Amino acid sequence: MGGERLRSANVAEDSSGRQYHIGAAPGEVSRYVLLPGDPGRTEIISSEWDERRLIARHREFVTYTGKYRGVPISVTSTGIGAPSTLIAVEELLRIGADTFIRVGTMGAIRSDIRVGDLVIGVGAVRFEGASKDYAPPEYPAIAHPAIVSSLIAAARSLGVRFHVGIVASTDTFYLGQSRPGLNGLMTPEAARRLPLLRELGVLGFEMESSALFTVSQIYGARAGCVCAAIANRATNEFVPGAGVRDAVMVANEAVRILAGMDREGEWAWALRAAGIRT
Repeated sequence: MGGERLRSANVAEDSSGRQYHIGAAPGEVSRYVLLPGDPGRTEIISSEWDERRLIARHREFVTYTGKYRGVPISVTSTGIGAPSTLIAVEELLRIGADTFIRVGTMGAIRSDIRVGDLVIGVGAVRFEGASKDYAPPEYPAIAHPAIVSSLIAAARSLGVRFHVGIVASTDTFYLGQSRPGLNGLMTPEAARRLPLLRELGVLGFEMESSALFTVSQIYGARAGCVCAAIANRATNEFVPGAGVRDAVMVANEAVRILAGMDREGEWAWALRAAGIRT
């Protein structure tokens, strides 16, 4: 944004509505936005589209807009963690987006989830701190059912292995996910976290979904997530990149399905999918 004066210290946008952090303006993004953490994943996601154009590249935020099988679609990278994710979501909401799918990676904590499988989150444990600026810890972090159903339908149509359940979002990769820190540092809370979550049926750790779900609910937007399990803490495997391409394909296809649901109405679409005539 160069040296142009912004609207105010409270409204971080220029006179055209271009947002300070993500660098995009009204009319430049679709209502449907995919949210990978890694800026490089925006290239992978948008390479599957019919057409694309680069909107902005600023810090960790890279945005493309285009069409996937005729449906307008955008992708914005969020960087690692909840704080930068919520900056992106706040600014995307201000310029017209209202539907978000996180396309990420995670570490599974159950042995039945293979490295490379996908996990579709229906809710998230709020171990991150950013969403607590918006709502108390008791406020639930829940994915929107229309997005969950579109992700499941997409995964089934593509024939990929997937699991549906609750994930846990943390602020840190090491102690926050029960990994030892430097020189073996391990706090009692960090040591307790993984076995407790496994007993509670949580599928794995990641770092953004609970904040995305929470804030989207507060603002009346829709959010969901599909993550590739690139690691498994139960089997002690870590394969960077495993399942990422599947997650990308499922997320893109889920947007096409969701757009159809939006055109027809969610209930009409669900009844038709079930073979029930109205």
